[in-house]
Amino acid sequence: MPTLLIADDHPLFREALRGVVAKVLPGAILHEADSVEALYALVEREADADLLLLDLNMPGAQGFSALVHLRALEPQLPIVVVSAREEPAVMRRALDHGAFGFIPKSADAATLGEAIGTVLAGDRWAPDAATSAPGAAAAEYDAAQRLRDLTPQQFRVLQMLGEGLLNKQVAYELGVSEATIKAHVTAILRKLGANNRTQAVLIAGRLALDPGTLAAHPEDAE
Repeated sequence: MPTLLIADDHPLFREALRGVVAKVLPGAILHEADSVEALYALVEREADADLLLLDLNMPGAQGFSALVHLRALEPQLPIVVVSAREEPAVMRRALDHGAFGFIPKSADAATLGEAIGTVLAGDRWAPDAATSAPGAAAAEYDAAQRLRDLTPQQFRVLQMLGEGLLNKQVAYELGVSEATIKAHVTAILRKLGANNRTQAVLIAGRLALDPGTLAAHPEDAE
């Protein structure tokens, strides 16, 4: 039986997905994660999983960056985005960044089942509105390509920089030395082609669901 991964921070929605999967694929093996950090560990542990159902809005997630990073880490793992963000442009951008499907959270159980079955059979699934929406911009594609070069730890550091954390705060959260974080930041800037932290976060911000203005990172003024 197939192994499915569910990544969503809402327990009630995870329960609803479990119910749908149980009807469509009785006996399927399910594993769950409620944050991006937990999801990375789960994907590494379940390297042979058949499908990942991914919510875009989870703790540690920033727009499409987690999707892009997971596609680079596990290119063989089909990912279906399941999201309350149902604008056609958001759906299309998810597909452009490597999602095999997009299921709106408002979809009924029958539609969820159809979508999951379609992707497991090797085909893509998304609402018709997604295919007619404009695709991701060139700058967004460029940012996605650069982010794919980051290691998992560098990606975590970049996300924390995007939250405005200082090097010492990131070091504390990750349980490493501040010197290690500085080395990661140097590598991140080089791989992204950025001159400072603010530029690096701006590049990653091109993958946000709603790109907006960003204040300068406090350590860029040092």
